[in-house]
Formats: sequence, structure tokens, C-alpha cells
Amino acid sequence: MLRLWRRIVRTGRVAEPAPAHPYTTHAQRAATADLAGSVQVRHVNAGSCNGCEVEIGSAFGAVYDVQRYGARLVTSPRHADALLVTGPVTRNLAEPLRSTYEAMSGPKLVVAVGDCARDCGVFAGAHGVAGPVRDIVPVDAEVAGCPPRPEEIVAALRGLTGR
Repeated sequence: MLRLWRRIVRTGRVAEPAPAHPYTTHAQRAATADLAGSVQVRHVNAGSCNGCEVEIGSAFGAVYDVQRYGARLVTSPRHADALLVTGPVTRNLAEPLRSTYEAMSGPKLVVAVGDCARDCGVFAGAHGVAGPVRDIVPVDAEVAGCPPRPEEIVAALRGLTGR
């Protein structure tokens, strides 16, 4: 019996509802059932200083390994369930961000990573900045920090997968 229990725990076949995560919203909880425990993520740099990209690389690296929770980076928005958007949206990237969002199939989830993506950070009011991500596309989750810690990025992605 113990061997059977270990196999069930190891393979993940136990069908228990995931507890509510602090980064989840109502829309995310509704979409979690459609994602079935995994989420395909497309990263979009909308004008960042690349500090957030380093932390995203760490989150998907060997130490934090967000892939073990079912999150995977993809290169095409047509394969993506969620967008990770970093940086304040510049005027040159506002329309490409909209078209990337519209190219995604449902459910469409957007995570604004970093203070710049949330409220333009130190770039607020700059000439080339169109605004924060939520002014261009609807945002489901936000990760605070300049740059945010990899643990916070992992927690936000875990909230998307429901694990």
C-alpha cells in the first residue's frame, strides 16, 4: 500500500484542488482549470533595462527551476498561454505588444514583471514611454521589485499553474 501511495504522489495523479495562491486573481483561478497544471509562457521585453530579464533567466535556471511547476518558455505567441512583460511600454513597442497579445489563443494571461511594467518606475513621464503594461493590454498579475527576486517570479508563475 505504501508503494502505491508513493507512486500516486510521485506521478501527481492525486486530484486535489490547489490552494488559493496570493498572486492569483479570479480570472486566473478560472483559467487554471483550462491550463491543466501547466502554462506556456512568452516573454516580451517592452523597453526594460534588462534587470528583470536576468531574474527571469534565474527563475527558469537550475536553482529556482520554475519548469518543475509546469511553466515553460515558448518562442511563439500562438503557443503561449501567458505573457511575461518587462519594462515600461515604449511608444515603438506598444503596437507589437498588442499584436502579440492578440495572437495568443485563450485563456490569455498577462504578468507584468517589475516596477517599470507595473507603473513605469523611474521612467515615468519619459518622452519615449507610452505607459505601464496595463494601459496597453489587460494585466492579470503583477510582480513588484526593481528587479523582482526570482522567488517572486516563480511564485507568480506557480499561481498561474495552480500548483
